[in-house]
Amino acid sequence: MNAATGPGAQGGGRYGEAVFRPGQAGEGERIDFGALAYDDLTVARLRALGVGPGWRCLDVGAGTGTVSRRLLEEAEVTSVLAVDRDVRFLAERPVPGLDLLEADVTADDFAPGRFRLVHARFVLMHLPEHRRLVTKLAELVEPGGVLVLGDAVDLTSDRTPGTPYTTVMRAMWQGLRDTIGTDVSWVPDYPHLLREAGLEPVAAEIHVPPLLPGSPISRFWADTWQRSRAAMLATGLVDDAAVDEAVRYLDSDACAALSAGLLTAWGWKGENASR
Repeated sequence: MNAATGPGAQGGGRYGEAVFRPGQAGEGERIDFGALAYDDLTVARLRALGVGPGWRCLDVGAGTGTVSRRLLEEAEVTSVLAVDRDVRFLAERPVPGLDLLEADVTADDFAPGRFRLVHARFVLMHLPEHRRLVTKLAELVEPGGVLVLGDAVDLTSDRTPGTPYTTVMRAMWQGLRDTIGTDVSWVPDYPHLLREAGLEPVAAEIHVPPLLPGSPISRFWADTWQRSRAAMLATGLVDDAAVDEAVRYLDSDACAALSAGLLTAWGWKGENASR
């Protein structure tokens, strides 16, 4: 699970400061639970797009670096520049070909070069200026390269049956929006945004991991709720008892809910595009 970069919106907070602080005990493990749930799909998609030897790659909001390392070790790409506002988790596990850049992707002077692959997962959903950033990331793709973006899709609509899980998830999304500006409502617009940024062709897919007792995604949500508990309680939608009940529900055979999905979208830059 990649750590996001940049400022939040309504609450003026930042991912990594207001809620998910890298220095907080267990934060690296929480990110890795998300990686266990989603990395196989992400890496398989990148390899299906042709990512491999000779590719220079940019991994934005690289978190603990699981995708970056797998690109080097499995896809055998030439190099990966892993970017995050806090690179402490990346620095703990160096591998040949992995370069680190501590930077804020929202900054005007963020210009690390051109890459055949530019990838960002679970990053733009936390940033209010996602439309501008899609265009900015597209500019970092070299002609013939591809921009791959992934973010969460909320499946707890008003028509979703009420369970302890859906109740707490709704409170989590609202609490994160109020504190750090997280907003996943626009994520299905990714194909349109990629075309708007001048990329063609574009495509997208959605993956929803099963919520099974003890599974990585269940452990990820339980940890995420604990870290965002104050923001959730502040919404008035849940109390401590409701959060605790939802954590127990995740670890029970009675759990019958859909996790948030990962929508992955990609778009290509034409070979004749201006450098």
